[in-house]
Amino acid sequence: MRILFVTASRIGDAVLSTGLLAHLAATYPQARFTVACGAPAASLFAAAPFVEKVIPMVKRKRAGHWRDLWKQSVGTWWSLVVDLRGSALAYVVPTARRAVLKSSWEPKHRLYHLSSALGLDQAFAPVLWNTPEQIARAECLLPAGSPILALGPTANWGAKQWPAERFAQVALALTADNDGRIAVFGAENERASVQALLAAIPTQRTIDLIGKVDLATVHACLKRASLYVGNDSGLMHMAAAAGIPTLGLFGPSSEIFYGPFGPHCAHVRGPRSFEDICHAPDYDYRSQECMMLDLEVDTVIAAARTLRDECEAEC
Repeated sequence: MRILFVTASRIGDAVLSTGLLAHLAATYPQARFTVACGAPAASLFAAAPFVEKVIPMVKRKRAGHWRDLWKQSVGTWWSLVVDLRGSALAYVVPTARRAVLKSSWEPKHRLYHLSSALGLDQAFAPVLWNTPEQIARAECLLPAGSPILALGPTANWGAKQWPAERFAQVALALTADNDGRIAVFGAENERASVQALLAAIPTQRTIDLIGKVDLATVHACLKRASLYVGNDSGLMHMAAAAGIPTLGLFGPSSEIFYGPFGPHCAHVRGPRSFEDICHAPDYDYRSQECMMLDLEVDTVIAAARTLRDECEAEC
């Protein structure tokens, strides 16, 4: 049995789809899976034991990336094609069954929307996998010792990137009582935007992982952290998948649709709702200026401590 699973190009959406993929693997344990996804997210699927092949989709002009995917899949008879991109691909490759995601504005978490492609009304929490080599690498980068606070201070849109200096204040407050280490995650091209954070936290307690490990190894590193605080981003969903206490910071994006999902997850925003921000007369979706300045440092610190305390009480 062969299943083609077509998922998102953006890292966050690709991570969210992993729960549905894991559900399919459990439902059809004899199946061999091919996953097509955006190139940046490809390494996240390669370690899954049931994934036979990963096809990175590199965007090309005139939908050339879809033609490339069709060429690589049309020669196989598929038992099932799951297309979470809502494209026409499932109708032009040979398959016994197809499941294509349709547009929906129902106010439910994105995970429910993804499951609806298979006619399910259930949210499957994200799941990620690691190779032994990735786990060993993470153990070297984040050795055992004092607690680790993981920070995700970047985002794919400047408007939902909380100021770096505020992340520094949060990090110092949350590690003051335990001499904890602070691991900072992000891509190398995002380093300049968080330089104020790196400059403000103690060098001897900082684990700078910006641009230094691939995404799958990032996940292995996150599993070694005690708490994660970060903007609405793919890293936030990876932290939730790692099973660690995860606090997502929200502004011009909706926690209803994209909040971190899982038993140890929480979100926080300033006094303005998503609708307040995005329906304001001066709202500009093209702006890269932060739209989260009403989210105070003390509010984030309090939310992080509450989440941490609740999770510790459960253990």
